[in-house]
Amino acid sequence: MSQTARAVAPNTLRHVMLAAAVGSALEWYDFFIYGTAAALVFGELFFPKYDVTVGTLAAFATFAVGFIARPFGGLFFGHFGDRIGRKPMLVATILLVGGGTFLIGLLPTYAAIGIWAPILLMLMRLMQGFGAGAEYGGAVIMAVEYAPPGRRGLYGSFAPLGVTVGNLLAAGVFYLVTMMSKDNLLAWGWRIPFLVSFLLLALGVYIRLRVAETPVFAEVTAKRPPLRLPAFEALRRHPRNFLVVIGARFAENGLGYLFTVFGLSYVINTLHVSREVGISGVMLGNFAELFGVLFFSWLSDKIGRRPVYMFGALFSAAFAFPFFLMVGTLNPTLISIAFILAIGVGGGAMFGPQAAYFAELFGPRLRYSGFAFARELGSVLAGGPSPFIAALLVGWMAGAPWGVACYVILLGLITAFALWCGPETNVSDIRADTHHDLVADGAVPAIAALPNLDR
Repeated sequence: MSQTARAVAPNTLRHVMLAAAVGSALEWYDFFIYGTAAALVFGELFFPKYDVTVGTLAAFATFAVGFIARPFGGLFFGHFGDRIGRKPMLVATILLVGGGTFLIGLLPTYAAIGIWAPILLMLMRLMQGFGAGAEYGGAVIMAVEYAPPGRRGLYGSFAPLGVTVGNLLAAGVFYLVTMMSKDNLLAWGWRIPFLVSFLLLALGVYIRLRVAETPVFAEVTAKRPPLRLPAFEALRRHPRNFLVVIGARFAENGLGYLFTVFGLSYVINTLHVSREVGISGVMLGNFAELFGVLFFSWLSDKIGRRPVYMFGALFSAAFAFPFFLMVGTLNPTLISIAFILAIGVGGGAMFGPQAAYFAELFGPRLRYSGFAFARELGSVLAGGPSPFIAALLVGWMAGAPWGVACYVILLGLITAFALWCGPETNVSDIRADTHHDLVADGAVPAIAALPNLDR
């Protein structure tokens, strides 16, 4: 065990975990607030020239636009996070994400400025996406690089816990504003969740400014110089791990948005269940995910990241048809149970161990770039388009959900295959350069009898 790891005091660890959780909560509060607004009101406010279905599709398209900027944000902030430190990038990304959300709450609608309203909305989404491209990755790396050996899965779970808390806050705030009359909601009530995000932004910045640089980054940079192009080196030295991250995102990220964003829209707009029932189901699902993330992260420290993650992907695929059968009953209890199982069990089993797993796949001098860039490429392919694709499939099938169920199965199988191809990492040394990195740097000859730390 590293001396640095022993030196981290318990109160410092608690502060770091809070910083990781609060930042992630803000980021995903912002994104889920937007997704919920896209499902419920943005079609009417920013795309009123279309009918309800087309307007909702257009709103989901702007939701997807934010994902286009994420890989670029991952490249930019990951590069400097590996070269100058984790902490300054974490402050910058939270400012971009939170600032973009707050400004959405101030935007005029189509009725006020016409076509400029959706254009400005897309610009704010791009701003959010650029910051979010490295926000979550940085929060995870901070938590994992501070974590005691043998507990990286559990400590790394504080960042995904923050994501779930952010989703709960978003659903809760929107639950309150949807109690308004529809006229008041469309006139001004929808702005409240976006403007309230300023409080989370201020808290997140304050906490992160008080966190010191991670001991792993300080230790590694004292021994070896930073890489000139860490993202390129991550792809060149670890192509398999890079592709594993992208593939592992398909079910976790795609279904994370499909069930919470499209699922909410489907229950309310297609099945015509009340908004209160739909939002309550999503809230209960995310509340269950809090426990799922903690349990499955702890379990991944015991039995490995891959088997736990693969269980989540395969469970999600197996539950695809049952989910839509349950919500199709229109029974509020069965709707809630469907969201609890889909989000709490399937999502929790993937999202929990993912944090530590992705961080462990890359060496410390290219971890931020490799993690953030690969993860956000997966977001573009999976999370961004999933609500749009699902809504399109339902439209093509005249309201029937079975095409979406097949899409869920496809995402689950892609992720399970990617994980089957990947290495196990739960006992690796997170401070050590991999054998591939040492050979590439010329630190050891290629035939040196060193263990391959990728496996």
